Amino acid sequence: MKDSEKVWLIGSGLMAIEYAKVLNSLNVDFICIGRGKGNVRKFSSEIRIDCISGGLDNFLKQKPPLPEAVLVTASLESLTETVKLLLEYGVRKILVEKPGVSVPDEVIELNQLAHKRKASVFVAYNRRFYASVMAVQDLIKQDGGLTSFVFEFTEWSHKIKELTKHPYEHNFWFLGNSTHVIDTAFYLAGKPKTICSFVKGKNHLDWHPASSIYSGAGETENGAIFSYHANWEAPGRWVIELLTKQRRFLFKPLEKLQIQKLGSVEISVAEGIDYSYDEKFKPGLYIQLKKFVGGDYSNLCTLEEQESMMSVYKKMAGY
Repeated sequence: MKDSEKVWLIGSGLMAIEYAKVLNSLNVDFICIGRGKGNVRKFSSEIRIDCISGGLDNFLKQKPPLPEAVLVTASLESLTETVKLLLEYGVRKILVEKPGVSVPDEVIELNQLAHKRKASVFVAYNRRFYASVMAVQDLIKQDGGLTSFVFEFTEWSHKIKELTKHPYEHNFWFLGNSTHVIDTAFYLAGKPKTICSFVKGKNHLDWHPASSIYSGAGETENGAIFSYHANWEAPGRWVIELLTKQRRFLFKPLEKLQIQKLGSVEISVAEGIDYSYDEKFKPGLYIQLKKFVGGDYSNLCTLEEQESMMSVYKKMAGY
């Protein structure tokens, strides 16, 4: 490995391929460290660069020089161990795929280790960087702020049960997948100050025994009241609706912003939003990686923030 190589990309699966496309577009020097030979071959074939196989632990035994930053796209069951290895090796700047840890309570120990090593660890909630999400922030300010919001995070149980991924990812699907939309809602509206949660469906789904039906309400630190709902045993989709005194902002789907104005039932597509990066790359990924590798962390989810939200997620999920 050359000293000039700037970034390590850990993992060689589908998400790693999406990361690599953005890194190439940004002209960032990087190497990919994968584990499974099948994924490594597929990555190398599609991105047209060699990918190191054998896993991170074997790679670190070669004592490579420290990179400027590391991107972790490993599978959920190996997220915590991967970040630990990197921190203990001396890496100071890490962006790890959501939810950042394999099991909810591991975030406490991982955050302590990051502080001890004086490292900055961020959780890659790329939906914060959707063109639609970035655009609505200015529109909310124009209207004087949010008064209320509602969101839904229904998952497609009939599809998920067919997957053959590791049990960790299934057992903590709420944390690993549903927090995509939940993080986006609270990112835009403020963290919950109070929350009342109702959970049903224990052992109704063999792949997510903790729960399957969710409802709740509360108030954010910014004074907006909210409610949410999800039923993984029924049809549904991800939805966020944000309300000001002038407009209702609808994310349905999350990738596009629609608007309903006061005094009208008409819902129209928001004008003037540049979706080009979200159409060329996995939505949100280009801006997220551009900011991270460029040293702009202002809108990224820190590991400290993830730890502070974990009690909320556990309450909502019934963990």
